[in-house]
Amino acid sequence: MSIQIGAIDLNLLLVLHTVLAERSVVRASERLHVTPSAISNSLARLRALLGDPLVTRKGRGIVPTPRALALAPAIGRGLREMELALHEVPFETLRCNQTFTLAVSDAGQLTWVPRIAALMRAELPNARLSVVGIDSLVSLGDLGAGQVDVHLGLAGEGAGLHFEPLVSEQTVLVARRGHPVLGKRLSARALGGLQHVRVDMVPGKSFRDAVAVAYARAGIPREVVMTVPSFTAAAAVVAATELVATLPESLVREQGARLAVQPVDAPYPARSVKISMCWHERTHVDPAARYFRELVRRGVLP
Repeated sequence: MSIQIGAIDLNLLLVLHTVLAERSVVRASERLHVTPSAISNSLARLRALLGDPLVTRKGRGIVPTPRALALAPAIGRGLREMELALHEVPFETLRCNQTFTLAVSDAGQLTWVPRIAALMRAELPNARLSVVGIDSLVSLGDLGAGQVDVHLGLAGEGAGLHFEPLVSEQTVLVARRGHPVLGKRLSARALGGLQHVRVDMVPGKSFRDAVAVAYARAGIPREVVMTVPSFTAAAAVVAATELVATLPESLVREQGARLAVQPVDAPYPARSVKISMCWHERTHVDPAARYFRELVRRGVLP
């Protein structure tokens, strides 16, 4: 007789397990805090489903049938495994050996990820960190797809998403070292005459160009002559040309000398970007994921 597990009320298996353990309907009812008649009704339902008496009365006790004896070990193992799965074991940092995946822009990879990595090596030495870019986050299906644990960037929208604002990232206009515009205050007209490198981390998705919006609101022309997929690529182009680019201030502060770019003194329509830590409901209460988010938080906040 073939029976689908979905056709069985799993509470009935708990009743049978308890009756077999106690060898008494009365004692089973006391253990499960129900009436003896409730136990008898549950056994009757299970008999009908399995096509077997399961237990017979003998004096004040019961005797299991061969079918019940065959089922007993499997039911017992299943219930024990469920109890273990439902029992929340205290999270131990040294025992954590899972891989956490963090999605962040290349700027964050240079400024925040080294600090996050140092914290992980100190506090989660047996865990692994996988870092992906924003384009990978989008191609993987965002946080809801289950491939990425935490996203650092603009707060996401959608069912099951959580976010926590961490920092406000300022942007800055940069040019190469030795550029003619450096060392003096530019007018709005001179600023409008510069040519720009634009950063588009997810080409083809038609995300709003917030820098273009800021320039438009300020009434300053912005001629984009090149588009690249990362802030570091933009910095490399700027360092080798007369072009300028808008980069995160933290990247310029920490890596500007190495990237060979400097801030431009101009009436630049600066904007503040709220950087949030985002995660999905599926990991919201998981102890390991919560610890990882706290570690990321400490790696980002100054």
